[in-house]
Amino acid sequence: MSSSADSRLQRLLGGDHFAVLRKRLRRRFERAPLDAVVDSFRIGKLTREEHAALASLLGRPLRYANSLQVDVRLVDAAFRNAGIATSLRDALVQLDGPITNLATTRLTLQALWSGVLSACANRELIELLQAPAGIGLLKRLSRQSPPAALQLCHRVEAVLQRLPASGITRSQLAAEVLGDAHALDSGQPTATLVLAAWRQVIARIDANHDCVDIEPTEGSEMERDNGAERDRDVWAKAGVLVNELARPALFLNLPKRDAQRRDPSPGEPFYASLRSLLRSPPQWDVANRKVYVCENPNMVAIAADRWGLDCAPLVCTDGMPAAAQRCLLSQLAKGRAQLCYHGDFDWPGIRIGNHVMREHGAQSWRFGAADYEAAIDGATGLGQTLTGTAVRALWDEELMVAMQRHRLSIAEEALAGLLLEDLKPP
Repeated sequence: MSSSADSRLQRLLGGDHFAVLRKRLRRRFERAPLDAVVDSFRIGKLTREEHAALASLLGRPLRYANSLQVDVRLVDAAFRNAGIATSLRDALVQLDGPITNLATTRLTLQALWSGVLSACANRELIELLQAPAGIGLLKRLSRQSPPAALQLCHRVEAVLQRLPASGITRSQLAAEVLGDAHALDSGQPTATLVLAAWRQVIARIDANHDCVDIEPTEGSEMERDNGAERDRDVWAKAGVLVNELARPALFLNLPKRDAQRRDPSPGEPFYASLRSLLRSPPQWDVANRKVYVCENPNMVAIAADRWGLDCAPLVCTDGMPAAAQRCLLSQLAKGRAQLCYHGDFDWPGIRIGNHVMREHGAQSWRFGAADYEAAIDGATGLGQTLTGTAVRALWDEELMVAMQRHRLSIAEEALAGLLLEDLKPP
């Protein structure tokens, strides 16, 4: 409370004992509609002291009641006639400082945020910020500050101008564009907005290429749980490398058109890093050819031992595909390969199958309900109990029902003999 207010005003409405009343009176002015005049209102839950103070200003009897109709014009006149203040509002300002009208503040903020959007020139960023979720994300990242948001948008646009890149590392991109090698690390505001904008680019490209569009199910849960991995995949699709040597893609006998770039040891499993797949994309010779996809690296080793150079093309997801595996599968899908997927008959295996079939247009490779039933009938030993949350298979409605009925999981390697028949040379 201001100590410079008139001493008579201090006696009328000042002091800590009237602090709550003053706050309630200020709120009436703060919440008034834009350009509206506050001329009358009822105020309730008054203490005896509060009622007496207001009643004296209104010239009303001091008989206590817990509510009172306040005629602001009478109070204004009382303050003016006493030479204490020009109005009730002026008295409240003298005691506790300026009163900000919330409607005016909202209009000012709207103008400032509109200015932020008007200053953006990048198509992807504008499209992102025109959506409620996008502008909400910007406000959160900038801590509701329009000047900070404007600076953040300039940084994001500078990065987006460099995309898509051709295999540059994320740290190098950040250093060159933003002057800080860590400015695009996971969780950084600039990185968050760049990724959000680039996801829109990916969605538009996918739509133009008529990518498989299957209703999302709980099978996508596993992907959402691994946000860092998904971010790395988005960066990869933008041509930016993040941990490009981690979890390389494993495959066997993938044919290439470029004879100079064949695998150094034909018939042997080969690893390709995300770095190599993005910087020097192979020319895969897979159009209209079956390329088998398995979940487990052991299956690749088994196939190489059995068929070697004559084995059909085989790719391994190594569990839920990471950035390198997704990049490779995307390249093969764009090369018009007929991807055929098999994995473990357990709930994680079904989630992985949902992802590979939804994102890359793969078909089932002996991975349906009938195949599971046959595997159960031919199983030897005690078997492994099926645990975890059930997942619907996008490619076979009956598979989940069968797995819930038998409650047994079947490892992919247990079916190697059957799968090898499909991989054997003609």
